[in-house]
Amino acid sequence: MLRKLSLAAVILMPYFKAFSQDTAKTLVISGLVDGYYRYNFSGKQNNFTSFTNSQSSFELGMASLKLDATSKSGKVGATVDLGFGRRAEEFSYNDGADSSKNGFATLAAIKQAFITYNISPKVKFTAGKFATHVGYEVLDAPLNRNYSMSYMFTNGPFFHTGLKADVTAGQLAFMLGITNYTDQSTSNTAVKNLIAQISGSTRNGKLKAFLNYSGFAGSDSGKNPSSMKSIHQIDLVLNGIISNKFGIGYNGTIQDRKPTLLSSGNWIGNALYLNFDPSNKVGITLRTEYIIDKKTIYFATKDIFANTLSLNYKTGALTIIPEVRFECANSDLYLKNDGSGTKYTTSALVAAVYKF
Repeated sequence: MLRKLSLAAVILMPYFKAFSQDTAKTLVISGLVDGYYRYNFSGKQNNFTSFTNSQSSFELGMASLKLDATSKSGKVGATVDLGFGRRAEEFSYNDGADSSKNGFATLAAIKQAFITYNISPKVKFTAGKFATHVGYEVLDAPLNRNYSMSYMFTNGPFFHTGLKADVTAGQLAFMLGITNYTDQSTSNTAVKNLIAQISGSTRNGKLKAFLNYSGFAGSDSGKNPSSMKSIHQIDLVLNGIISNKFGIGYNGTIQDRKPTLLSSGNWIGNALYLNFDPSNKVGITLRTEYIIDKKTIYFATKDIFANTLSLNYKTGALTIIPEVRFECANSDLYLKNDGSGTKYTTSALVAAVYKF
C-alpha cells in the first residue's frame, strides 16, 4: 500500500506543483446600492411583480457587494455575491429560518457563490449557486433599464444551484447543466432540474440570440415545491443594435406546468424593449409586455398587458430612474381605493441606483 501511495504521489506531483504555482490571484470588488419611492394612483399596492411591493413608501432595494477572484493562470475563479435588503430576500425567497423555508437564514444574503474552472479557452465548468440564464432581465438594478420588473422575470427561475458546463465555438456557445429544483439553495428532493442554452451572434455583434431551457420531470413522494409533476420552460432573448442611439430587445417565453392534482396547461409571455439614448447621460426605455394564460392555470386572469416607460439619467456612477407603468387585465385583477375590483392600474416610481 505504501508503494502504491508513493507511486501515486510521484505521478500527481507535477499537477500539485502546477496548482501551488497558480495560487496567486487578482481580486475585483464591486457593489451597488439602490432605493426607490413608488406610488399607485388607486391608493392600493396593485403590484404583482418582484422587488417593488410597496405603496407610498421610501424603500431600500438592495445593498450588494461582489468579489471576483481569479488565479494567476486564469483557469480557476471564484465569485461571492452578497445582497442585503428586501430585493435580496425576495430573490432568495426559499432561504430562511422559519418552518415554511429551508431553515438557513444566512443563505438569503448569498445571491451567488460559485467556483469556475476553465479546462481550455473554450470549455468552462461552474459549480455553486448562480443567477439564471433564462429571461431578459436580471436581479441587479444597474443591469436593467426599467427599475420595476417584468412578469416573465417574476414568474420564471431566479437562480440555480448545481453544476453547468459552457462551451464556445466561434460565434456560437452552448451551456448544459444539472441543478437542484429551481430557486433552491438546498433541496430535500432527489428530483433535479435540467438547464441549457444555445446562443449566437452576428460577426459584427449587432444581433445576439439566446435560446434557453429550464425544467424537470418526475416526482419524489410529493416533496417537490408546489406539488408539481413537471415544469418545462423554453425562453428566447434577442438583442439588436440599430444604431449607436437605438436598440431593440425581445423576450418570449412559454412555461408548461403539470401539477399533481390540478389541471395542466401553460402560460406565454412576450415583451418588447425599445431603447433610445439621445446622449451618453440620458436613456429612455419602453417595455411592452403581454402575458397569456387562457386556462388561468397560473395567473388569476387570462391575460395581462403592461407598459412601462423609464428614463435613465446618469451622472457618474449614479443613475436616477423616473418611471411610469400602466397595466390592464382581462378580469378585475387590481383594486380601487374603495376596495372594489378593476381591470386597470397606473403607478409611478423614482429610483436611485449607485454602482461602484
